[in-house]
Amino acid sequence: MKEQQTRSRKLASLVVICLVLIATVWTTALPAGSAVVEQPLMTVILVRHAEKEIVPPENKDPNLSAAGQARAQELLRMLAGAGVNAIYATQYKRTQQTATPLAEKLGIPVTKIEAKETAELVKQIRARPAGQTIFIAGHNNTVPEIIAALGGPQMPIIPETEYDNFFVLTIPSEGPAKLLKMKYGSAIVPSGDQKMAKP
Repeated sequence: MKEQQTRSRKLASLVVICLVLIATVWTTALPAGSAVVEQPLMTVILVRHAEKEIVPPENKDPNLSAAGQARAQELLRMLAGAGVNAIYATQYKRTQQTATPLAEKLGIPVTKIEAKETAELVKQIRARPAGQTIFIAGHNNTVPEIIAALGGPQMPIIPETEYDNFFVLTIPSEGPAKLLKMKYGSAIVPSGDQKMAKP
């Protein structure tokens, strides 16, 4: 069982790296007789923050739980070689701690964006050079909002108990964005993390 999980994780990691590589060399064929023109893409990888500690309702800013810390390490393992150029997270500990292992490994600072400032985040992303790969740690309500604001499809809010969604949005310089939705890490919710909580 453990061996199968390890193989699945290695495969998921390989898929992510391949997708990012494909995105950076995306080409578009023009009509017959025309040359093939390279169309630089921006690749945006989005996740909801990892599992958080169960705390009293008055605590609006919990740390990641042990399961969440393990998931953040899984992101590091998957994305360390994916060519990430910038990392964004909201002001909360749970998103910051989700992004920190990858940021520290790559030597890239985590750019802090207020959770309600999706328009500002989109503005900053669109101002970056084409061809870059961006990682964003958000919330179950902000991740779908960011995807739509960047030209992706409209999506429902991520269910409260789901932490394993992994989105890759490719944004060409012209034409519609394309979204790939995958799963990563463990889908099992640890018993201490099963209670419903805010995003």
